[in-house]
Amino acid sequence: MSPGPGASRGSAALGFRPHSGWAALVAVAGPPTDPAVVLRRRVELSRDTPRMPYHAAEGLSFAEAEALILRATEEACALAEGAVANAVAGLRAQGYEPRACGLLLAAGRPLPGLRDVLESHALIHTAEGELFREALRQASRRCALRLAEVKERELDERAARDLALPAASPASRLAQWGKVLGPPWTQDQKRAVLVAWVALAASATHAT
Repeated sequence: MSPGPGASRGSAALGFRPHSGWAALVAVAGPPTDPAVVLRRRVELSRDTPRMPYHAAEGLSFAEAEALILRATEEACALAEGAVANAVAGLRAQGYEPRACGLLLAAGRPLPGLRDVLESHALIHTAEGELFREALRQASRRCALRLAEVKERELDERAARDLALPAASPASRLAQWGKVLGPPWTQDQKRAVLVAWVALAASATHAT
């Protein structure tokens, strides 16, 4: 039964694990000590432009490459904002109040200008990921969600610390969720839900 008008089932947080052209989205809601998974979906961040725009820009003239990256960036930002707004609206319709967003980061270094990026295959990979992460970052802020950014390699340690749980507890809880929810429950969903959980806990701490 859905909560009545004005009632709330509690706070919610989104979690994203981005890829080139798309991202895994999982949302959790309820008390940070015992949240529930309330949303899972794939978010498309590319439609009319290449999923790997920096790779597609290799071999083009600089003007053509610059125009392509701009189009891809604008499209990714528009799709990300629409996806986050849609998820927020859906959670509110279920009686939850979305307050935060967790975003997984790579360990990438700051990027130079476009000319230098296009001359380095390693930097092209880094720029590819950052384009879609930045689109999700901007969308979360535009939807007034408190953003928690966590490097993927630091996620397990951050979860164990911020959630005040024994080291094995996050993994155990992920396994339990997987059994209840069923597929898809790959690394994408597991990492996205964990960063969402971290974001939910951070938002609760900030609110107190």
